[in-house]
Amino acid sequence: MNASFMGFNNHCCGKTEKNLDAKVAQEEIGKLYDSKAFIYDVWGKLTESRARERAISLAEIKDGQTILEVAVGTGLAFQEIVKSNPNGQNIGIDLSPGMLAKAKEKLAGLKQDSYELKMGSAFQLELPDNSVDLLLNNYMFDLIPFADMNQILGEFKRVLKADGKLVMVNMTKGENMASRLYELIYRISPRTMGGCRGVQLSDRLRQNGLNVKSREYYQQMLFPSEVILAAANSE
Repeated sequence: MNASFMGFNNHCCGKTEKNLDAKVAQEEIGKLYDSKAFIYDVWGKLTESRARERAISLAEIKDGQTILEVAVGTGLAFQEIVKSNPNGQNIGIDLSPGMLAKAKEKLAGLKQDSYELKMGSAFQLELPDNSVDLLLNNYMFDLIPFADMNQILGEFKRVLKADGKLVMVNMTKGENMASRLYELIYRISPRTMGGCRGVQLSDRLRQNGLNVKSREYYQQMLFPSEVILAAANSE
């Protein structure tokens, strides 16, 4: 039995976190979510919709912005982004061709020159420095090993404009016993949970120079989520 199964000691900001680490290899994520693309919308609406809707509200999208969604999935949030920003630049990336195909189906009726959906990695964003007004990221960091998180957050900060905004939703640690059911499932079978486990990222964002404005907890069908609003600047 390895250390990550029992708990992972992660040193951050001089503190020691004891959390489950990611147990599905990053190179396997794309194929794993290809296999879940056909059913993901049902899961998303039953367990994630309240947190995702709150993230869109906190984003306060203004038409004409440059918006990037990393880990766009089946487009549950991205379709709302494009509708709210028809005259801006909307870019969505994901590792899973199957999830992107579902997203493209959702956006079929919208102006094709208002958005771009493509394969892409959070570890290397193909965008210039200081080019993004708003970056959204839903249910991805709960798949990422602790050791790799800072690299991704560095990329987020690099592409955000000085006054840019970051809105994130993650599976988080449950705040009551019932909501910890999903952690138990993850311990038994990480793939059943899509490789996702509960994380708490506010401190890590601050460590990487991002200004956390708020962190909210949501629980839907016992599934726990955190919604974080952060700014690229430190003011």
